[in-house]
Amino acid sequence: MIPLSAALEMVVPAAARAETAAQRILADVTLMKTIGAVFAVLLAYAGMFLIERLTGWLSEKVARRYRLLIKQSVPFLKGLILIVTVSYLLDQFLNLTQNNLLALTGTLAVALGFAFKDYVSSILAGVVSLFEGSYQVGDRVRIGDHYGEVVGYGLRSLQLVTPDDNTITIPHNLLWTDPISNANSGKLEAQVATDVYFDHRVDVDLVVDILYQAAYSSQYTQLRLPILVVMEEHLWGTQFRLRCYPMDARDEFVYRTDLLKRAKRAFAHHGLSYPHPQLALLDPAGPLPAEG
Repeated sequence: MIPLSAALEMVVPAAARAETAAQRILADVTLMKTIGAVFAVLLAYAGMFLIERLTGWLSEKVARRYRLLIKQSVPFLKGLILIVTVSYLLDQFLNLTQNNLLALTGTLAVALGFAFKDYVSSILAGVVSLFEGSYQVGDRVRIGDHYGEVVGYGLRSLQLVTPDDNTITIPHNLLWTDPISNANSGKLEAQVATDVYFDHRVDVDLVVDILYQAAYSSQYTQLRLPILVVMEEHLWGTQFRLRCYPMDARDEFVYRTDLLKRAKRAFAHHGLSYPHPQLALLDPAGPLPAEG
């Protein structure tokens, strides 16, 4: 059995060694360092705020083809500010030798892994998406049941504006589990699908010709990209789908409305017959799935 005095002699040096190790990792905290740290954090927040405002303003002033390029630089600029700020704070309050850095990294990894598992997962997913390009600011994406334009890219989440002008915050960690549909993938144009339905006896060539004319005559159409009409047969009638691109993906719904207005005026002029709604109940397959 170990005597009490010997046990105390073993405990006291161990506590002293732990205290010395902590002192080696932590640097001296002074008033000037504290003021400098507060100023650095405030400057970082101000910088990120100015970047958001300035890029938003500048993207609307430059030529249309440069708008998305400017908006897509926001996450990188904000990440750069964050890295510089964190590096400055660590340098001020920690003695970052090689051994101390390894010890600190391991401790933080374990602590954050248990306490902020979902938060850290969202941050990692955001970093991965930043380099993979799964979605960027200005893209029109569908994540789960939500569809809209990506207007903000934060450390933990993205902000999506829906067609009804609702802003939805979605954590990046959905990247691990949910499929993400991207309509334009960093490009200015995104395909718009417009559906019309007619009776089986309709003049197919006439309908296709009217749809092509509607697309080619619209002021929103990007004529450099393909225009296509596809058909699908149902028990109750024929479905026609016009696939074409607006010059700016933000005009998606205005563009679809313009196409329908032009096409329906021509349909009414030629007296084309629409399918009987009662027959639609006989078709279990239904029409082609709608696309955003």
